[in-house]
Amino acid sequence: MYEVEVKVRADHEAVRERLETTGAEQVNRVTQTDTYYDAPHKDFAETDEALRLRREKRYEGDEVVSETTRLTYKGPLVDESSKTRREYETGVEDGETMDAICGAVGFEPAATVEKERERFALDGYTVSLDAVSGLGEFVEVEVEVETGLDDARDGAFDVLRKLGLDPDDQIRTSYLGMLLGAPEE
Repeated sequence: MYEVEVKVRADHEAVRERLETTGAEQVNRVTQTDTYYDAPHKDFAETDEALRLRREKRYEGDEVVSETTRLTYKGPLVDESSKTRREYETGVEDGETMDAICGAVGFEPAATVEKERERFALDGYTVSLDAVSGLGEFVEVEVEVETGLDDARDGAFDVLRKLGLDPDDQIRTSYLGMLLGAPEE
């Protein structure tokens, strides 16, 4: 599976207005705490890979209605026009135990990214309004596909334009990279 994703900095209030006028459907609101790990056998920063343990709380109003944990491997970027990469992900029953397993086999926590995310559905894409601790406000447009990466990327660019955003402002640097001081590219 490939995750085709584009991300830009954007004011959330302006984007919410555009989401409303385009008929986007609000899907949910979550908080995410992502722990990224260093591998004992290679440098993920050099290979452009990531191993992430995500703890997510889903809200209805102010009430937490579900909590999930997922382990994700993200491969290197596959093109120069988006954040498209191969991704493998699975549910984890016990996040603390998974963290202990990672440590036991030599994967040490490198950094944690915390964000509040509002998700919307628009034209077959997920639009996320992300407020990332220490970084600010972003909009991500993404879809998962097996094939047709170019069409999926072009569609994501179309969604950005529909929201009044410019695909040329795209940031390919991950939130983790930005928190660790990498330049926004």
